[in-house]
Amino acid sequence: MAKHKHEEHENHERWLVSYADFITLLFAFFVVMYSISSVNVGKYRTVSESIKAALNPVVSPPASPAAFTLSTNKSALTAPDAPRSKEVVVRKLRNLVKSITAVPQMSAVRIIEQINGDIVITIPDQLLFNSGEAAVRTEALPFLEGLSGALVELNRHTKVEGHTDNVPIRTAQFPSNWELSAARAVMVVRVLSELYGVPADHLAAVGHADTRPVTANLDLEQRAKNRRVEVVILEQAPTPPTLQTENEGDLSEQPMEGGVSSPSQLAPEVSREGGFKAP
Repeated sequence: MAKHKHEEHENHERWLVSYADFITLLFAFFVVMYSISSVNVGKYRTVSESIKAALNPVVSPPASPAAFTLSTNKSALTAPDAPRSKEVVVRKLRNLVKSITAVPQMSAVRIIEQINGDIVITIPDQLLFNSGEAAVRTEALPFLEGLSGALVELNRHTKVEGHTDNVPIRTAQFPSNWELSAARAVMVVRVLSELYGVPADHLAAVGHADTRPVTANLDLEQRAKNRRVEVVILEQAPTPPTLQTENEGDLSEQPMEGGVSSPSQLAPEVSREGGFKAP
């Protein structure tokens, strides 16, 4: 008679394995969280300093001055700040134009930054002068004072150019538009230099008469646009003139066409009344 084979007992406790694994992972998780929350300040500072030392190594100075040369070129050291300074000054000038609301002609002032870096400030003649005159009006002084501050801040060479329309002028003081435009440019330069302290060696005055119009001279409005003074703040300083030798470039001994043998003969005479007369 065959023996009856007993059936194996079914294990219902397999879940304990998974539970034990879960408990182990949970314990490890809390251990890690606790270690993170308990920071060792001393070790943290040591690690931080080590990282800084690795990322920012200290360069030791050269053994001799000849081994390392630092450029002392002033323009190279200040070049990065120059554009920023120019933008600030231009912004100040535009705010100055907007702030002077008592003078209606201020709205016609234009400030333009050219591609070559020059700053051109166009001022209508009605703001600066009375018709046919070169004396600066009192109403223009606040603007010229603010302009002088900008010129001192930029410390650049500046050219003041006088322009007229094509209507001839024939007075004792101004026989032509050449004298009028030049006198107006000179007067603005003198106000900027003598009254408001702009260095005289940074200024130049030029009279163009009616040779450089910005528009045609067909009506009153167009002629008014051409009568102007332009203050050109130069990006590059002009090249200084070279010294000449005794005989080089001497015009006094070279006769000119038309029988003029000396440039002094081209200069206008000064009348006793204080005006200028054409030669």
